[in-house]
Amino acid sequence: MAKAVRLDKFLADAGKGTRSEVKKFIQKGQVQVNGVPAKKPELKVDPEKDTVVLSGETVGAAPEFVYYLLNKPAGCVSATEDRNDRTVMEYVPSDRKGLFPVGRLDKDTEGLLLITDDGMLAHELLAPGKHVDKTYYAKVKGVVTKEDQEAVKNGVDIGEAKLTMPAKLEILNTDGEYSEILLTIREGKFHQVKRMMEAVGKTVVYLKRLSMGGLVLPEDLPIGQWRMLTTEERKIIKRL
Repeated sequence: MAKAVRLDKFLADAGKGTRSEVKKFIQKGQVQVNGVPAKKPELKVDPEKDTVVLSGETVGAAPEFVYYLLNKPAGCVSATEDRNDRTVMEYVPSDRKGLFPVGRLDKDTEGLLLITDDGMLAHELLAPGKHVDKTYYAKVKGVVTKEDQEAVKNGVDIGEAKLTMPAKLEILNTDGEYSEILLTIREGKFHQVKRMMEAVGKTVVYLKRLSMGGLVLPEDLPIGQWRMLTTEERKIIKRL
């Protein structure tokens, strides 16, 4: 038997916004419970018995797991909490307990970051033996050459016991001083892209993750904004 919960919590857990956002929906009369406009966020609802409608759309009970796709901005850290810096968790609804970022993007790196409470999926995506592809766009100081492409393809020395796994380096543009590249790696070592470029004599000045394991950063998702994974995207990552 489902336990009755506050209406604002029910809506937030269902991914309809933060607690403060869904309270505004309620105040504006956009939420109905069993056909009656809800007036108070503390109204108790039973997910198994009550019908909750937001702006004409029936809202189902909160899913077992949630999956937020965040376009991470620079200046925040990929952690659940930090004493000194803003974290990526501040950009997604905070009412759901147990959320965490899947993997890590450096503080100054932008782009695709998955945030979920599905620990099993996170393990599958991050397990070293899975070798999930991750593609980055980077602007680097220096002229990236075909020789660099070949070096990266064969693995480079970043100061660890083994060379990096074979990676794919695509040169998008170079102006004689800076180059724009796409780099696809299958590992997740600390500062790996920056260290790989340093290994071939280049310095990364801007870095953005574009894809991970079949998930692609939507072009229309602004920096600092999130959306739920689509049904198809959830199928893609679970097939991994």
